Amino acid sequence: MKLKKDFIVHETKKETMLVATGSAKFSGLVKGNKMLGEVLGLMKEDTTEAEIVRKMREKYDAPEGRIEADVHKVVTELRAIGAIEGK
Repeated sequence: MKLKKDFIVHETKKETMLVATGSAKFSGLVKGNKMLGEVLGLMKEDTTEAEIVRKMREKYDAPEGRIEADVHKVVTELRAIGAIEGK
């Protein structure tokens, strides 16, 4: 899976925004924290949900299942708005 080119990632010091371009079917803005930005950054290249979780686990110490749940939630929401291509 990979982030579609119809979406632009914008990051500030405190938040991440995913902006749909005119060619995207979704019309709107997705706002989130730095974790969203990291997931989106990993999705610039073709990857899997498991690979994103693995890379996030290497970087962050979190309670068991927390990273998996957060990444799954992000991926599910991105799929719902049509921001992801591939499986």
